[in-house]
Amino acid sequence: MLQQLFWGSGFLCLCLVIETVVLVFCADALRRYAKRFGLQTTPMRRGGFLLIAIGYILFCHTLQVWIWAASFVWMGAIGDWNTAAYFSIVTYTTLGYGDIVLGNASRIFGAFVSINGLLGFGISTAFLVGSMSDFFKSSKDVEQRR
Repeated sequence: MLQQLFWGSGFLCLCLVIETVVLVFCADALRRYAKRFGLQTTPMRRGGFLLIAIGYILFCHTLQVWIWAASFVWMGAIGDWNTAAYFSIVTYTTLGYGDIVLGNASRIFGAFVSINGLLGFGISTAFLVGSMSDFFKSSKDVEQRR
């Protein structure tokens, strides 16, 4: 049990550090985008801003799912990559179909995937809402000054 808690906590921390780093790069890319194209709120510019943020977030979550899949294969909890990726996606998104169940030796470790997914989606949602509201607020300020 302690080993599962140790490894689960370690992989959870690794994934959250990765998420933080990716979102820092995303924020920088969004700042550069806003600086380069201005803050005029044309639909294409809003869409571009949103697509950049979504692209970084999708990359981040996909990378985390693959890290968890690799951990299941590495630990021997799941024998093949296809099943490990499927289980990681289903658990990360907290769908939990139940068609694949881990053995007693890795159940606690597997629960960390859903903790990571909940935290990751929460952080990503907060980042996306914050970024979009800042972008639209700045755009509105520019339009009101005209």
